[in-house]
Amino acid sequence: MEKSKVFFTDFRTNYNGMSMPEKLKRLCRKAGIESIDMENKFVAIKIHFGELGNVAYLRPNYAKAVADVVKECGGKPFLTDCNTLYPGSRKNALDHISCAQENGFSEITTGCHILIADGLRGTDDVIVPVAGGEYCKEAYIGRAVMDADIIISLNHFKGHEATGFGGALKNLGMGCGSRAGKMHQHNQGKPVVNGELCKNCKRCSKECGSDAISYETGKAVINQEICKGCGRCIGACSFDAIYNPNGNANEILGCKIAEYTKAVVDGRPSFHVSLVCDISPNCDCHGENDAPILPDVGMFASFDPVALDQACVDACLKSAPMPNSQLSDNLAKPGWYKHDDHFLDSNPNIRWKETLEHAEKIGLGSRQYELVRM
Repeated sequence: MEKSKVFFTDFRTNYNGMSMPEKLKRLCRKAGIESIDMENKFVAIKIHFGELGNVAYLRPNYAKAVADVVKECGGKPFLTDCNTLYPGSRKNALDHISCAQENGFSEITTGCHILIADGLRGTDDVIVPVAGGEYCKEAYIGRAVMDADIIISLNHFKGHEATGFGGALKNLGMGCGSRAGKMHQHNQGKPVVNGELCKNCKRCSKECGSDAISYETGKAVINQEICKGCGRCIGACSFDAIYNPNGNANEILGCKIAEYTKAVVDGRPSFHVSLVCDISPNCDCHGENDAPILPDVGMFASFDPVALDQACVDACLKSAPMPNSQLSDNLAKPGWYKHDDHFLDSNPNIRWKETLEHAEKIGLGSRQYELVRM
């Protein structure tokens, strides 16, 4: 298999006086983004807006840089993400947009609109076949993502407590899944009710697509035999009383994420950018961010999301752990079994290699790459 090209530039600016957003634009052009026909096309820029309280997410300046390049190519960009499965500040579209605005993302700061891809309550999705899927024969993807002509992933590359790291595959696979899609990836499980939080408002039963919810005890009860696991009730509950208690083994979760990513990118142009900076040990979905586990590395871009993630991993594994971080604390523990893998030493229960291996296996991209320095 021919090696994919991954383009790279560091975060140094003093030798040319170029700002970081301008440097990102230059990287995108060097990597070939202008070869995509964007004239009058809708271009979805998938990004994570960051949970409230978290400050490790990508700055809006970077989103504007990518949106500006898209507009220069004649495209119509919009920033997008899907609602979360868990309670928080991005559980529905209104809160999600408010969160994005509070974190600095707006039409003024980014030069483009924000659309929450799976609608108000996370139920507006499209069922997409997964070519070559072993764990998922179909994927539930936010409608606005699938309505776009072109998809660009703009990723904050970081550690992750379940998948080892979060990069292009995580941003697209899990990030573009609707609430049903996130349920599907996490275990195809069934939600349950915390009776202490239930207010008996009966909103969940009105949204239930399988008539599985009753109130015989004065609290919502979900019939697990009837429930289809669509997750609509989670979005319907305003009191965070309904949640998903299930979880996959991490290697299976990673494989499902790869298959969902393939559903998102198949059949249309895609381009992928990762900024390896503020490398927190956990996801930007947390309402906080711990100290970086590794120093800032640089910016990467490629048409191949698998090669991109592999290049970012390799660069991180060559870096020295940051002092006073979760990673360095673990390595300093007496009797710690050192894995010689920064992501595994930071979060010992994760599995990340299987994700990239499976992604390559199903034809999503290649782990073999040529690094082109800019």
